Amino acid sequence: MEEKRTALVTGASRGIGRSIADNVASQCVTVILGCSGQTATAESVAEGIRAVGGEAEVCSFRVEDAEAAAAAIRDLQKKYGNIDILVNNAGINRDGLLLRMSEEEFESVLQVNLMGTFHCTKAVLRSMMRKRSGRIINISSVSGVMGNAGQTNYSASKAGIIGFTKAVAREVAGRGITVNAIAPGFIDTDMTKALPESVVTQVTEQIPMKHFGRPEDVAELAAFLASEEADISRGR
Repeated sequence: MEEKRTALVTGASRGIGRSIADNVASQCVTVILGCSGQTATAESVAEGIRAVGGEAEVCSFRVEDAEAAAAAIRDLQKKYGNIDILVNNAGINRDGLLLRMSEEEFESVLQVNLMGTFHCTKAVLRSMMRKRSGRIINISSVSGVMGNAGQTNYSASKAGIIGFTKAVAREVAGRGITVNAIAPGFIDTDMTKALPESVVTQVTEQIPMKHFGRPEDVAELAAFLASEEADISRGR
């Protein structure tokens, strides 16, 4: 009988994180929905997963708080034995031109997006290495690849995630752990709904298919990277 796996998806109450949680749960994986607020929204997602026979619970902590993240993940490991899959999806944006951007606006985005990824990854890694297996999926952005005007803080944080992912992947590949980053383009979420109409029009014109992607598009890729089919040890 296949061993039950456990996944932690941060920022799972809406958008891409919610779709990833739903998709991963369909693989007979117990899903922990990480959130820093919106606990009621996250609980409704968990209830939806349970309603179709899945297993899910909500865990509230701030990824940018190193001690809180480590304590929350330590408690989850005690309860479930291991975190087999980590999806670092939690992120924020505080857009604005660099000349008008405060140090706090720049740093707060790096703290959640980049440092949050660091804190959660570090917290799960030791047990994954002992087990010699694990899946870590980090959600970056096309803004981290190409840059985007008005998003120096966001672009820097997402570019940092790409470099972080490549480095950690080299460190742990020999232990059967995969570390991947997904860099979505513009996705139809609450974050992009807040963009001015003029920006949406400008961005859409740059997309060959002339429309934003869906959270489900990203979720399906994340689910594959989390699956047994993505096992790098196959054939050894």
